[in-house]
Amino acid sequence: SKVADMADPAKKRRLKRRIGIVGYGHLGAYLVQEILKRDDVELAFVWNRSVEKVQGQVEEKFILADLDKFNERNPDLIVEVAHPSITEDYGEAFLDVADYMVGSPTALANQKVETKLREKASMCGHALYVPAGAFWGAQDIKKMADRGSLKGLKVTMRKHPTSFKLNSPLKEKNDNIGDDAVVLYDGPVRDLCPLAPNNVNTMAAAAVAAHNLGFDMVRGCLVSDPSLTDFHIVEVEVTGPGDVSRGQAFTVKTVRTNPAQVGAVTGTATYASFLSSMLGARGNDGGVHLC
Repeated sequence: SKVADMADPAKKRRLKRRIGIVGYGHLGAYLVQEILKRDDVELAFVWNRSVEKVQGQVEEKFILADLDKFNERNPDLIVEVAHPSITEDYGEAFLDVADYMVGSPTALANQKVETKLREKASMCGHALYVPAGAFWGAQDIKKMADRGSLKGLKVTMRKHPTSFKLNSPLKEKNDNIGDDAVVLYDGPVRDLCPLAPNNVNTMAAAAVAAHNLGFDMVRGCLVSDPSLTDFHIVEVEVTGPGDVSRGQAFTVKTVRTNPAQVGAVTGTATYASFLSSMLGARGNDGGVHLC
């Protein structure tokens, strides 16, 4: 196809996939260590907003000081694990050069950003990948969305109050919690993403998978629960064909209990899941894919 021809044929022949990591927090550092251990991938670059954080941790030859020069490192895949603003500012430019995996998919809750990246991915010969992360059943839900049989989707996240990083007005609501669990938010995922950009990547992935419903019709619910000192809990409720009012609709509900320390934004199991997603983000000549 013409689209496939636009991608660099030399890259297609390269056996080792070159991966650039944007962001060197806990997750970025973990991914860099894992890439350096493996034979099937290699590190193209690592960038962090404050370069001092990377210096001394990673060999100098891998450190990219200026993100505008990412192209010089010939990446096959660029992975964002920094901040949603990276996708807004660089997403299209990344896709011109390489496949792009959006580690902070709340960026796509901005309709303009989602539209321009979907359009770019459909015509540039590189694919946009969204990691399913803690979102269980992503591929099944996407299949239902493809067929139009997905009628409703709700994702509920329950965490300890210190595990939320929130913006106003949810922050104040969370700061004033006593001993009992409180529902901080229950409504469209699109409106929740700017209020809790670090905590609702799972919900953003859900809205991408459930593309026939999207960010406006997928519901997100955040529950702050002081009793959850060892776990994050993610519940996914799917509604399919049938009569909901008579209790005769197709439904699936999963409850995922993810071990996590108090105050941790990311559960332990999510690191390994993210690595699997990164290694699986390949094999498509364009379009938007969950991985």
